[in-house]
Parts: sequence; C-alpha cells; structure tokens
Amino acid sequence: MTSETLAKTPLHALHLELGARMVPFAGYDMPVQYPLGVMKEHLHTREAAGLFDVSHMGQIILRGPHAAQALERLVPVDIIDLPVGMQRYAMFTDDQGGILDDLMVANLGNDCLFLVVNAACKHQDLMHLQLQIASQCQIEPCFDRALLALQGPKAVDVLARLAPEVAKMTFMQFAPVRLLGVDCYVSRSGYTGEDGYEISVPAAHAEALARSLLAEPEVAAIGLGARDSLRLEAGLCLYGHDMSTSTTPIEASLL
Repeated sequence: MTSETLAKTPLHALHLELGARMVPFAGYDMPVQYPLGVMKEHLHTREAAGLFDVSHMGQIILRGPHAAQALERLVPVDIIDLPVGMQRYAMFTDDQGGILDDLMVANLGNDCLFLVVNAACKHQDLMHLQLQIASQCQIEPCFDRALLALQGPKAVDVLARLAPEVAKMTFMQFAPVRLLGVDCYVSRSGYTGEDGYEISVPAAHAEALARSLLAEPEVAAIGLGARDSLRLEAGLCLYGHDMSTSTTPIEASLL
C-alpha cells in the first residue's frame, strides 16, 4: 500500500508540517516519530505532556434502551451497571473465548453508549455489532470524528486552561466538554500508563484544537514509536501483539 492509497487523519498536514516521519499503520499514513526522536518523546511524556493523534481509532455510538444489555452479550464485563459518565475497558470475544478486539465503553446516559475500538479492527467490529445486535439497538459509526490523546503529568494543567472542569474528572470518567467553543467528549484515560485525557472532536475542528494544545509550553507532539514504548513500559497489552483470537481474556490477564 503506497502513501497515496493510505488513509489520512485530519491532522495529516500538521504532522508533515511538524517534520514527522510517516509510516503505514492500520491502513493509515501515521507519524512514527518527530524530530525530537522516540526516546526523548517517551521521556517528555513521562515528565510533562505529550499529544498523540489516535484519530485512526474507530468511534461508534450505540443507542436504545436495550443497548447495554445487547453489548453485554458480546463482552465479558459488566455493561448494564456501568454508571453514567464512566467508561470501562472491555473485549469482544468469539464463541471460543478468543479476543476479537479490545475496546473502551462509556455510558453517556439517555440509553447511549460510546465505544472506541482499535483502528485495524474497526470495520470488522462494526460488522460484528451489526450482525449480532442491530435488531436490539441503533448502531452509529462515528468514523468522521478525530481522537487526540493528551498524556503525562502536566496534561491536567494544560487541558484545564481550556476547560477548568476537566481537573475534577477522575480516572475513567467520561464527559461532554466544550473546547474552543466545540462540543467534544473527554475521558480521563489513555494508553501510556500516565495520567491524561482522550478527546473526541469533530474532524473539522481537530487541527485547531491540536495547534492550541501544542502551543502550550508543556506539550510536544508524540508519535507511534513512543506510544508503543510507553504502553510496553506500563505493561499494557496491544491487540495483534499481546492478544488475539488465540488468546482468552484470562490468558491475557485482562480479567
């Protein structure tokens, strides 16, 4: 697959402007590192705040009074009792208990669930949902939304300058937040082992938000190389590497 045929996130032009080295990843042209280099990007995230473009991930909304019950049939975790405004780590499993993908599930309230799934699996995950539970709830792919991850001990200070209420969020809390006048979804979570946030933003507003965050002195752009080294250091599993359909959640120490 050539760079011309690879999909591009809404921040692709910004990555090039910042001097990123781009590589194919899950069908997308993605930044593996910036001029700072993987090691310095890793350390910067641990010491201050790193901004990651994870817009290649899949975002899906489930709606309806039976959405939680339906989804709980497909994952080995409690979804029905997930409190409003919280999210939970889950896994899609096959009939033999193998892991099809791992995902985050948030309860938005009003019979609405928000899912974030892996980039390489998002189309098969959407098909899995449609085949299994489309008769029980409304399934809305939101692949036109961008997803930014602001990670590191200074992330709270940075994001609170745009929306002070995020400083009061606790780990795995999920809330609608206005950033730069745009309605976003913010979770206090990430995949680096650090404190931080993931921000779902309409694609048309992603670059403005990213530029605003990068303008803060604590923030540096971080690529996929350091994202992988950070999650490895934190002992976090990556689908396709540490788990697959030949691995059950118990074997992967996820339950």
